Amino acid sequence: MNQLLAVGVDLVAIGVLTFGIYFPRHHRRDLVVAFLGVNIGVLAVALVLGSSTVGAGLGLGLFGVLSIIRLRSDEIAQHEVAYYFAALALGLLVGLGGSVDLLVGSLMVLIVGALYVGDHPRLFRRYRHRTLQLDVAWTDEESLRAHLEMVLNGRVVNLSIKHVDLVNDTTLADVRYVVTTASPHHAPVEPARAERMAVR
Repeated sequence: MNQLLAVGVDLVAIGVLTFGIYFPRHHRRDLVVAFLGVNIGVLAVALVLGSSTVGAGLGLGLFGVLSIIRLRSDEIAQHEVAYYFAALALGLLVGLGGSVDLLVGSLMVLIVGALYVGDHPRLFRRYRHRTLQLDVAWTDEESLRAHLEMVLNGRVVNLSIKHVDLVNDTTLADVRYVVTTASPHHAPVEPARAERMAVR
């Protein structure tokens, strides 16, 4: 009976994490299946391990093995990696113990709450990240920073020049910036000098 209750609590937790937090914010359907599958699969294996003579060390080893699996089919963002680990942790917390006491319940609430707050759209909502391909070979980082701040209408907080091609006259830059209040006047950009920027 305790195990059935534990399974129910885990299903509620992964449901809130997946359907209440992740999908409404990111709308990626394929990862909904992944989070549910990982959580329930780990829960099932952990319950079997916890009810046998096998020690908890093997269960933690399972967590280590799963944590190094690389998803080669699709690139996932860092926040999605966090959701994967949360789904794993929820399944292991319930499965290894076989029941839900105050400590386990509090840790599960902590995990879901951490993802809710850390991935909240209002947290650092003015911060942006872009990878830009420009059709000018910028060799002066400060000049490039000033140019990007004008184009992006923001304050660049981190700039990394990934590649400068002097032959084809292009620059690949990774930019993190803070959106500022829109200026009522923008300097016109001459068509001949307008840069093509591909945001990836």
